[in-house]
Amino acid sequence: MTIKPQKILILAANPSNTSRLRLDEELRDIKEGLQRSLNRENFDLRYDLAVRPRDIRRAILDYRPNIIHFSGHGAGIQGLAFEDETGKTQLVTGEALAGLFGQFSKQVECVLLNACYSQVQAEAISQQINYVIGMNDAIGDKAAIEFVVGFYDALLAYNPEYDEGAPVEFAFNIARNAIQLAGVSGELIPELKKKPI
Repeated sequence: MTIKPQKILILAANPSNTSRLRLDEELRDIKEGLQRSLNRENFDLRYDLAVRPRDIRRAILDYRPNIIHFSGHGAGIQGLAFEDETGKTQLVTGEALAGLFGQFSKQVECVLLNACYSQVQAEAISQQINYVIGMNDAIGDKAAIEFVVGFYDALLAYNPEYDEGAPVEFAFNIARNAIQLAGVSGELIPELKKKPI
């Protein structure tokens, strides 16, 4: 029996009127982790950069991911910063994202919002999706990168014979520890939300 690979969709936006993020480094480090994983054939990675709101829908419809990852800026209750047609900020609310992601709840298992102040969006999306990770405060580039690299390293290496909990929960705990191991602050900023039963 052939196992279908888990599909990971990374959506990144760094609008021209926002501070520069190290999105290229984050993506490179995730790809390196995937390439070195013994389980790499079980995962398929796609990424889109300079994402506009309509690109979110199109990417999900085209790719049908199991994990959706957003990297960029967050503005708390106002939303996540995607790009408009001119490359400037267009905020998208958690309710709008939850409404879209909810249409794909049979396939999307996890949403990771690697953006400052994205806890509000995570809470809204978790009403539709089993696991959602958001940030409860501003998170520095170094901590954000350490977190996602640790998350994917652990997710790719997860073995139910040895590892505790569900794959996403295991990866989340390893990722928080990765921030500590790197000697940077912020390990309590990422929060895992679960869909209410």
